[in-house]
Amino acid sequence: MDLEKRHLKTIDWTIILILAGLGIFSYLGISGSAAGVDKAHQQVLWYVIGFIVLGVTLLFDYRLFHNMAYVLYALGLILLIGVFQTKPINNTTSWYNLGIILFQPSEPMKLFTIITVARFLSKRANDPDRFYYFYKLIPVMALVGVPLLLILVQPDLGTAMVYTGMLATMLIVGGIRMKHVLYMGGLVGSFFGAMTLLYQYKHDIFFKIIKPYQWDRIVFWMNPDLEPMGRGFQLKQALIAIGSGQLFGKGLDTPTQASFGWVPVGESDFIFTVIAEKLGFVGAGLLMILFFVLIYRMIRIAMEAKDPFGSYVVAGVVGMLTFQIFENIGMTIQLMPITGIPLPFISYGGSSLVTNFLIIGVVLNIGMRKDKLRFD
Repeated sequence: MDLEKRHLKTIDWTIILILAGLGIFSYLGISGSAAGVDKAHQQVLWYVIGFIVLGVTLLFDYRLFHNMAYVLYALGLILLIGVFQTKPINNTTSWYNLGIILFQPSEPMKLFTIITVARFLSKRANDPDRFYYFYKLIPVMALVGVPLLLILVQPDLGTAMVYTGMLATMLIVGGIRMKHVLYMGGLVGSFFGAMTLLYQYKHDIFFKIIKPYQWDRIVFWMNPDLEPMGRGFQLKQALIAIGSGQLFGKGLDTPTQASFGWVPVGESDFIFTVIAEKLGFVGAGLLMILFFVLIYRMIRIAMEAKDPFGSYVVAGVVGMLTFQIFENIGMTIQLMPITGIPLPFISYGGSSLVTNFLIIGVVLNIGMRKDKLRFD
């Protein structure tokens, strides 16, 4: 432990205040959903644990994560493999049932993957030809691809997609060539083209790759009115609830669609809907401003980091959180397909919340140790 007074002076207290503000929104959203006040009180407990985890993380130099990167990555892979031996919950094998809590290993694996990729890239930061040839990207993509595929098989498409956001930002910061971006874009485009052909001519093969429920999400995202009381119900009710909030919302004490359970999983995946209905455009807009400032402050930390490892880590975190925020809010307003991605720091859930506090703790750690001293 090397936490000193000089470090405390350089902590980004703005981020701490933003986390407290997000905690208030989380409480209001969960208590306003069908889950009620009891779940909101449990979330407060998770917030307390989260701040403790954040504080402990600040006690150690972030370079400790650099040294332990591959060990943590291996541990994460073991946990991801082991979860396939657990009993499925909601048709997915994504959790370890620890009795009082459900532990989702894909959450801490996000951090383990980020620091491992950051270590790999930082060792090549001074090599001007590190990304000159496309094949040099393969190790980086493999480090992200292995946990991504394990999560995809669970199946958890939403969480797997988050890893692509992490990879994209870290490669951009690493200086990926535009030619290689076009190569990868071409590969992605070719995949979608092939899937289109399979859907048109080989339905049986298509639905072996894409599960029917995943395809339904796309179909009823495009047009929820096809089954407004069936498979389009969730999105339809979310749009009605958000629209009914208007400018200032219906108020905290007013019974709403969300509080009566008309918005499914309002305490988790669709918590933004609850907030928009209760607090209106102004409240929802304030929440998005807090997220924007949080991302902005982290980008500043990445730019001021004293070494490439720190910059890469924060870049990965920015990509992860930005993707999750955009996808979660986007799916509630029909901008993106519905997935099971929670809204960071807002949705109910212990594994996700505590992991996010750990991740922010690492980011703050990098920011408060950004200055090199003469005797370092």
